[in-house]
Amino acid sequence: MVARALSFGTVAEAYERFRPGYPVELLELVTAYAGTPLRTALEIGAGTGKATRLFAQGGLEVTATDPDAAMLAEARKHLPPSVTTVQSAFEDLPLDASYDLVYSAAALHWTNPDGRWERMAALVRPGGVFTSFGVPIQLADPALKEAVRKARAPYLDDDGVPSPDGTPEDRPMQWPGTELQQTEWFTDVQQAVIERCLTMSAHDYIGQLSTVSAYLILSPADRDEVFRRTLETLPETVEVAAQIHIHLARRH
Repeated sequence: MVARALSFGTVAEAYERFRPGYPVELLELVTAYAGTPLRTALEIGAGTGKATRLFAQGGLEVTATDPDAAMLAEARKHLPPSVTTVQSAFEDLPLDASYDLVYSAAALHWTNPDGRWERMAALVRPGGVFTSFGVPIQLADPALKEAVRKARAPYLDDDGVPSPDGTPEDRPMQWPGTELQQTEWFTDVQQAVIERCLTMSAHDYIGQLSTVSAYLILSPADRDEVFRRTLETLPETVEVAAQIHIHLARRH
């Protein structure tokens, strides 16, 4: 998992180009959940700053952290001067400050589960909000999705990230909500989905796959072959299901 977590810096520019950003509906959802103004925020695993921009535009004073120097360097090209960037893994962040909001965009699963929530609780002020959200992008057409799965199968059976706590996909509450419900530090755990469908070219879809950790850890030759096979399977443009899955919790 560590190798996958630190694999993104090699494709930082592609990550910025091909990964979708986050809509204002997400900011509105988090703000409504908070119920009181959010002024300060800490971001865990900022990547190239896709979510950072949304919360900074919402008027929050954001400290964006990421362990990967290349990702932060790309992020700095796109972030407003008001954002503070810090190169650090979640596990190494000092616990001498707390924030109104701590959030993680498609990165929480890379953090060490040992002591995760106790450390998170130290970073969220009492009454403050923690939220985690991600976009598990999938082809919208089930038949096309299955054709692509078969094309890549000799090299890669599954390109997703398995549930960190093994929660089956059919359960009403998904991770990390499942863990948040069991902690002594957080309450009012909620799960939400923002529906979204995107249209992109087949080449841009391959570009998006090139930023996914499951492909990044393949050998270059195998990765190129998987992308070639996948591209041959796709029409010129594809519909992509890009729902945003959100979990929210309040610090006791």
